[in-house]
Amino acid sequence: MTSKIAIITDIHGNAAALQTVLDDIDQDKQVAHIYCLGDLIGIGHQTNEVLDLLLSRTDISFIRGNHEESVLRILEGKEPLSTGEERKHHYWIAERLDKAFVPALLHMPMTREQTINGKHFLFLHYHIQEKKQFSPIDCHPSAEKLDTLYQHSKADVICFGHHHVIHHFQSNKKLYLNPGALGCNHHPFAPYATIQIGNEGQMDISFKEVAYDNKDFLLAFQTLRVPASAYILKNFYGEQHVKWHK
Repeated sequence: MTSKIAIITDIHGNAAALQTVLDDIDQDKQVAHIYCLGDLIGIGHQTNEVLDLLLSRTDISFIRGNHEESVLRILEGKEPLSTGEERKHHYWIAERLDKAFVPALLHMPMTREQTINGKHFLFLHYHIQEKKQFSPIDCHPSAEKLDTLYQHSKADVICFGHHHVIHHFQSNKKLYLNPGALGCNHHPFAPYATIQIGNEGQMDISFKEVAYDNKDFLLAFQTLRVPASAYILKNFYGEQHVKWHK
């Protein structure tokens, strides 16, 4: 019997995009489970809405990302991992986070492994260095580099996020997949991926982009006075909000 899973990552407090993707996944009756690879919160301002949507379901497995890590550190009275404007933004997110969600965030692991139809999967937010710290983003990834990084891993398929662009690398040894950031895009589209694993381990991978209305979400950055709004709207959303101010 074949198994089909969906991969989502980097929702970044964008409930409008998330709802559209979840609706699209739910239309595919073959999808048995969803893997969410971290950074559910931060950048976007809809932290509680995102967590409510995700944690109300029973068909999602979670990984902790660097934004969860920073916000949790703030709530524990520690310094966040972030700096500059991003640090101010994380304090703003932490202040507004519904504390009922904290136990679930704390329970999210850094990595998760799962065997599906004979294929061994490794799910994580991004490549992890010693002391459980995330590696700097590699803007020029390749199958060869990734094979070196994961040469001691038994995984056949390694799924991650953090770098907001799509990765799809296949070597003789492993498959590497990043579906792209669901909640951060310079266009009103939300990406995710599905993987169908056959009885003999064959895999069919689909990358999807779902259109959604992001107007209210983007305009709220300024009405809510979200810290680092100008930086966020320019670098993560391509200043799409400008057309509604003309």
